[in-house]
Amino acid sequence: MTTSNDNNNALDRSRFLALGEILARVSRKYPDKTALVFEDRALTFREFNSRVNRLSAALARRGVSRGDKVAVLMFNRLEVLESYFACQKLGACPVPINFRLVPNEVRYILNNADAVGVIVDEPLEQLARESTEGTSSFVLALNPTPEPGADSYEQALSVEADTEPDVVVNEDDLAFLMYTSGTTGLPKGAMLTHRNLVANTVNWIMEIEARHDDVWLSGLPLFHIGGVNGILPFIYLGGTCVVTTSTGFDPAESLALIQKHDVTICYFVPTQWQQICTLPEVAHVDTSRLRKALWGASQAPVSTLELLTGTFPSVGIVNAFGQTEMSSNTCFLKPDDAVRKMGSVGKAAVNVEVRVVDDDMNDVAVGEIGEIVYRGPTVMKGYYRNDDATREAFEGGWFHSGDLVKVDDEGFITVVDRKKDMIISGGENIYPAEIEQALATHPGVAEVTVVGVPHPKWVATPLAVVVPSGERPTEEELISYAKEKIASYKKPSGVVFVDALPRNAAGKVLRRQLRDEFSERFTGASS
Repeated sequence: MTTSNDNNNALDRSRFLALGEILARVSRKYPDKTALVFEDRALTFREFNSRVNRLSAALARRGVSRGDKVAVLMFNRLEVLESYFACQKLGACPVPINFRLVPNEVRYILNNADAVGVIVDEPLEQLARESTEGTSSFVLALNPTPEPGADSYEQALSVEADTEPDVVVNEDDLAFLMYTSGTTGLPKGAMLTHRNLVANTVNWIMEIEARHDDVWLSGLPLFHIGGVNGILPFIYLGGTCVVTTSTGFDPAESLALIQKHDVTICYFVPTQWQQICTLPEVAHVDTSRLRKALWGASQAPVSTLELLTGTFPSVGIVNAFGQTEMSSNTCFLKPDDAVRKMGSVGKAAVNVEVRVVDDDMNDVAVGEIGEIVYRGPTVMKGYYRNDDATREAFEGGWFHSGDLVKVDDEGFITVVDRKKDMIISGGENIYPAEIEQALATHPGVAEVTVVGVPHPKWVATPLAVVVPSGERPTEEELISYAKEKIASYKKPSGVVFVDALPRNAAGKVLRRQLRDEFSERFTGASS
């Protein structure tokens, strides 16, 4: 007998293909085509989908069900993608975690996300153990140590069948919980749905003209939304994705991979492109199949863009701009305009509606600076367990990006600054408040403000401006102190000491004045 619940499930299935169903469809369509490559390993779509199904069964055996959150703490490798899709096929939600974080930062995310378990890479197992100590979370580890408390990833897969999970996943179910640092210093979990990611995937395909025969390579880590949304379009189409290592970026190795795998589309942040383009061998490596070179994650100096276009004159240069809460890309500067509009982020993607507004949500005039706000199917569902931040982000019915931009008379958008002082250093988002909170606990610090200043390698970097208390600490001492409190990549690159911080009549620190005063601090720096 057919019940109304059965009919509802059938109706749900007919309306939408979730991410896991898309992988299953492609694995049937192109079973023997190479889906993923990492170092000396490759998986066909059939093999990839089979391993995902086995992992789904292993997670279900450990109690994971629809709506549960599972943290993924790994360096770049194929198992990261297996973990994401395995969770999604169960209707569960993967929580990617930056492997650079320290235990207290990881613990905060695990607790805030209500994570029921962690899938972890071998080098990060100890970090996972410390972060889950005293909790009931399971740990599924690659090559786990003999200590009790972690199950073997491969052993877990080996005892399961590769049957497709019988779970209905709806378009509004969470596909990712992506944590992005907040101006208060505490990360916020952006809730991205299956609908968000599928819509963004379609946007990508249309904007960069991706094809079934493309081979994709990215220099981004897979815990980053940019790493994820670069992979999904090519899984969707049945293309091939080359996964790169996530630490110790090697420009020569990246260039060699482009040639070895006949890469057609690739993505690097500006600092990575700069290193690739200055290699002596770049003129001799065969990159003839490369047709699109994408960049983003941070603004690029004009000198880097000129170097990129000069090094690959026959390759289409694309700037992909966006943010985590938008799943993530909102604007593209396409090859036809890459030189003519150099410095712009282009125009809004299909399925993304934009306005540029003042603080009262009035549209600003052409050429004037305002905040870019968004609507459309790629806008996140909200911040997990943070109603106040969600209300603030959606004030006036549009998502507030925090990016200050201006639009020219042709509709091209140029980013001027961040509204809330975020620093983008080497493609990583760094918030001054986190560093300030860490340094403020040092007994030699009376007051501290952190600002982003230009850097020749990282584009921007944090500089701590400190009013000392009593005996003045050294610059090296404070940098080391910060490194103990927060992830190393967030630490200030330098410290300057002042007698007092400049403030306005309301008592607020004049950050722009400090940025201007110390803008030459790292001129000629080598690291």
